[in-house]
Amino acid sequence: MASLKTPTLKTPSFALSSKPRLPSAFSAAFPNTARFSRSYPQRRRFLIVTASSSSFSNKPTVLVAEKLGEAGLTLLQEFANVDCSYNLSPEELCTKISLCDALIVRSGTKVNREVFESSGGRLKVVGRAGVGIDNVDLSAATEHGCLVVNAPTANTVAAAEHGIALLAAMARNVAQADASVKAGKWQRNKYVGVSLVGKTLAVLGFGKVGSEVARRAKGLGMHVIAHDPYAPADRARAIGVELVSFDEAIATADFISLHMPLTPATNKMLNDETFAKMKKGVRIVNVARGGVIDEEALVRALDAGIVAQAALDVFSEEPPKHDSKLVQHERVTVTPHLGASTMEAQEGVAIEIAEAVVGALKGELAATAVNAPMVPAEVLTELKPYVELAEKLGRLAVQLVAGGSGVKTVKVSYASSRAPDDLDTRLLRAMITKGIIEPISSVFVNLVNADYTAKQRGLRITEERILLDGSPESPLESIQVQIANVESKFASAMSESGEIKVEGRVKDGIPHLTKVGSFEVDVSLEGSIILCRQVDQPGMIGTVGSILGEENVNVSFMSVGRVAPRKHAVMAIGVDDQPSKETLKRIGEVPAIEEFVFLKL
Repeated sequence: MASLKTPTLKTPSFALSSKPRLPSAFSAAFPNTARFSRSYPQRRRFLIVTASSSSFSNKPTVLVAEKLGEAGLTLLQEFANVDCSYNLSPEELCTKISLCDALIVRSGTKVNREVFESSGGRLKVVGRAGVGIDNVDLSAATEHGCLVVNAPTANTVAAAEHGIALLAAMARNVAQADASVKAGKWQRNKYVGVSLVGKTLAVLGFGKVGSEVARRAKGLGMHVIAHDPYAPADRARAIGVELVSFDEAIATADFISLHMPLTPATNKMLNDETFAKMKKGVRIVNVARGGVIDEEALVRALDAGIVAQAALDVFSEEPPKHDSKLVQHERVTVTPHLGASTMEAQEGVAIEIAEAVVGALKGELAATAVNAPMVPAEVLTELKPYVELAEKLGRLAVQLVAGGSGVKTVKVSYASSRAPDDLDTRLLRAMITKGIIEPISSVFVNLVNADYTAKQRGLRITEERILLDGSPESPLESIQVQIANVESKFASAMSESGEIKVEGRVKDGIPHLTKVGSFEVDVSLEGSIILCRQVDQPGMIGTVGSILGEENVNVSFMSVGRVAPRKHAVMAIGVDDQPSKETLKRIGEVPAIEEFVFLKL
């Protein structure tokens, strides 16, 4: 075992105030007059807006493929030749893109791999005028050296205001009463509403929009609670909002307002099981993403009277089918994804995306970048298994945090024989940040935006270098991740000093988990993991293995760490498949098992 020398501690700066230059792969290419003249095919659907022809030789070209506010266009025209060509077919976009240095789209244009291939390497930045980037192939963009930026902040107030508008309209049956009067009826008794004052509103997702909804709801006299694993407690207190667990939020709320992104963790988060836990007569507002609600389950909950009313701006399929039972339900108020549709928000998005695109073409690194710059092949090859280890340790650690706890402070320790100058940990830190944040966030975390994203969420990550004696052939001996000031859903993961602690290393090119809390284990980080704390006694491995085998769940690795013979032990089990709830329940019912947790990688 390598001996330990004096550790050195450094805390990274999260600010991007210095505006570092982009790598050469992102430098702007400038069109010459001959090439630019080819960008005017005979067929044209909309007017092309460009700068004067005398400036073609020294300005980049920006293709605006969907309508953008005038303020954004003005900013672009001060720096670039702007080609506004709307409603392009995929073929037309691929033909035109080879003559453009930047592309700006909204949600209606698919920027797929073929677009990047057709650009011939000239396309340097894609700007998404909005938050979601589902229509942009990030992998292809990175492979072709193209930066992708979005506009995540300009829509905040508009979305919050629309959420409050739906909340009030739903409570007072505004849409239904309006339709009734226009149909020649006068049904005052039918459309008696409910008051908002004194009612409890649960805000699920306490980010930018969620916190703005909370501010406005407080002004209406509502009691506001919120659930968000990453919400800073001081920000919640400043607004007068109580942070609670997910189960407590849905069980006590009179109104629920959804503001979480659509991720694998939040997909159909509101379903038959969660509706059953809600207070009867709850009212639900969704201006986030349609997929966070199981729409068929919502119809059942409405029919059963569990949910009194719903107000929806978003749907899993947009536009929804005309005969949708949910859309046609008498107690459902719907709007066609209008959350960001105010004149002010549209102009704000236009300015934000124009500034990001111009900055990228100038060589500045935008804080709203959503993909990573190209990493030198030799560095990536050496760090590849450690990059995977770092992300999975982050994912493991955050899944061990109890639901009501907010993640604020993370400490990462790297044990290595290499000198500090010979080991750049930025990529590893970015991947740990990715593992911690991405499972319940719409942000794509990478080397470009990791520190910025962490700062935005009040997450402070410090790094410690532990210098070891020995050969510096491999870059790292181990990585340890600690999360402080939280509760754990698996008590054995807590270190003696009170932090959740996981540690891992790379063996034969494969990431392994080697420590949980104070228990030594050795399990490959492939598939998923079951952690069990048990009384150390004969037959435990066979008992748990038999339960998994009976359910056709394949065990890839199994390791047991203990404090002393016949005392307590932690068993780490790697599984290829996700066990059913019944299987996990059977494991938990084994008398000698004191606690267990299933962790998905």
